[in-house]
Amino acid sequence: MSTQTFTLPDVGEGLTEAELVTWKVAPGDTVAINDVICEIETAKSLVELPSPHAGTVGELLVAEGVTVEVGVPIITFVSEKSDATAQPSAPAAPAADEGGAVLVGYGTGGGAASRRKRPAQRPVRSSVGVIAKPPIRKLARDLDVDITEVTPSGADGEVTRDDVVKHAEQASVFRNIETPEWGDVREETIPVPEEPQQSDDRIESIPVKGVRKATSSAMVRSAYSAPHVTVWKEIDATRTMELVKRLKASPDFSDIRVSPLLIVARAVIWAAQRTPMVNAAWVDTDGGAEIVLRHYVNLGIAAATPRGLIVPNIKDAHELGLKDLARALNRLTVTAREGKTTPAEQQGGTITITNIGVFGMDAGTPIINPGEAGIVAMGTIAQKPWVVDGEVRPRWVTTVAGSFDHRVIDGDGMSRFIADVASILEEPALLVD
Repeated sequence: MSTQTFTLPDVGEGLTEAELVTWKVAPGDTVAINDVICEIETAKSLVELPSPHAGTVGELLVAEGVTVEVGVPIITFVSEKSDATAQPSAPAAPAADEGGAVLVGYGTGGGAASRRKRPAQRPVRSSVGVIAKPPIRKLARDLDVDITEVTPSGADGEVTRDDVVKHAEQASVFRNIETPEWGDVREETIPVPEEPQQSDDRIESIPVKGVRKATSSAMVRSAYSAPHVTVWKEIDATRTMELVKRLKASPDFSDIRVSPLLIVARAVIWAAQRTPMVNAAWVDTDGGAEIVLRHYVNLGIAAATPRGLIVPNIKDAHELGLKDLARALNRLTVTAREGKTTPAEQQGGTITITNIGVFGMDAGTPIINPGEAGIVAMGTIAQKPWVVDGEVRPRWVTTVAGSFDHRVIDGDGMSRFIADVASILEEPALLVD
């Protein structure tokens, strides 16, 4: 019998600390390699940690809600035999005194250990023998895909991300997702008592950590390093609303949620290709600075979640047709709402859209996402009086705004870009496949 200690690992994003949000196991539970043991919240997302050992859970060394540094022991395991015996088909995890356990990427080749069922725990499907890395297994769980039913296409029979997504699409598991649900009470106001109180019962301190801590640092860094300039234009988006209505009624989009954001995203991609500097980045170097011009679009979508603001992005969005772009927006919304957005999905963005219209706002002056040179804010679309051919008519009107890094792009480029976005929202049929 041996005891192994599992320390908090760096899950691949250079983190230094994380909050242990929820334990998925309890002392006495039996676990197999790759079974999820807990959820941690890093500076960017909620991450599930798989077990690197097979055996019995000994002791939970960290309480839920506590923030710990990478390398700190969080759990112990007791096993009858070594990990090398329990998992002959995969490299053995290093001992704790050799730098800490590593996350295991493949299913065990030996007999799977039994697990005691716990009411609050998600049923675990057996994936023994399936070759898939932890992020791919996590993606399968997020999309409710049985990974044992996925046809692998990778080297040596490995299940890839595309395999899981393709299987999910064929099974039509993507569902329409609305704006994230919030509590019935948006704010709590404590009435001021008639007589002054001697206590601090009316004051609540909220620790700044996790996503909120990372967002605040990024916004301060962006606001005080990049000189922001914002321009905006009010437009008649009636034809965009008509197109959205037609797409919703189309059989080709019957299983896809369609909103005006889809047309805005397509317009931003098109406009960025016409004015490439909005898709560039200012990079400080040892010898000064340089502007990096990117000939691809990783489109970021700012998402307000109960855990804070995150900006996942759609990789190579410029290569997607309207239907595939709609599917990508749906997947982004699902994972963001469920708190399952990975750090990789938030890295590498080139330009961002923030849809403040969902909150009833007409316009805004958004802060640029660090590492980018432009961000587009889409205001609410509402019926207003509008002059058409010399007559005042009710039209669907909105405001599209953009903030830009003035070190990278000048006023003519900013104005041309926003004018291009506006022209597509006024006549979106120009970009339909």
